[in-house]
Amino acid sequence: MRSMHLFLRNRSIAELTDAERDGLEQAISERRHVPARVTLVDRGQRLRYSTMLISGFMIRYIDDLDGHRQVVAFHVPGDFVDLHGYPLQVLDHAVATLTEVEIALVPHDALKRLTEGDAEFARKLWASTLLDAAIHREWLFRLGRLGAVGRVAHFFAETNARLCAIGLSDGTAYDLRITQNDLSEITGLTSIHVNRVLRMLREEGICVFRGSRVDILDRSRLERLGQFDPAYLYLKDPLTPFEPMPTTRKEHADE
Repeated sequence: MRSMHLFLRNRSIAELTDAERDGLEQAISERRHVPARVTLVDRGQRLRYSTMLISGFMIRYIDDLDGHRQVVAFHVPGDFVDLHGYPLQVLDHAVATLTEVEIALVPHDALKRLTEGDAEFARKLWASTLLDAAIHREWLFRLGRLGAVGRVAHFFAETNARLCAIGLSDGTAYDLRITQNDLSEITGLTSIHVNRVLRMLREEGICVFRGSRVDILDRSRLERLGQFDPAYLYLKDPLTPFEPMPTTRKEHADE
């Protein structure tokens, strides 16, 4: 299977040509299958390659002094997980697998050759890192401004849109092989709080997360609860545009 066929797929800001994908494919030095819950890059580790995620889910995270993990990014297939490590050389966070994954490693020397010889290709890789930054800004909004229900709803809606873009969701359901504890770390909530939110979403016929599968029963309500607007994902074929939600029930706003 081609490793690079999902990279920047369905993105309005940049889409690779077949020749550019072939160039990246030829630059791969190694493919690996890695088990779940393995740290691939430690914070402060010097990098000589960047990692393309082919299948499975990965995260970037930072530990506090007590060893508690704060997830700062969630990655889906097709993401160049640490492309920013090419110019930075050292990461200020760690990179780990959440599920069993397949990855492709692209040496920085190869990226240098590709980008120095093709300014347009370099621009597209730059656009990829800017897309990561846009997703990160939305992550800050989610954690900083939304309550518990909004955080979970936004994450499910965002993941649905990102997986739709690469053909891994039909807009109403997708596989998400993560645990409730993973979801709590992603949303910055306790497991007990996440369980309460999942129960509410299920009982109100909005969304069901069970058995590593997300079933979206009412996408419009889910997106409104999460104040989700897909514009920051720069999709060529985005999901239904966000419309402001009327005042929500007080218990949802306060959670």
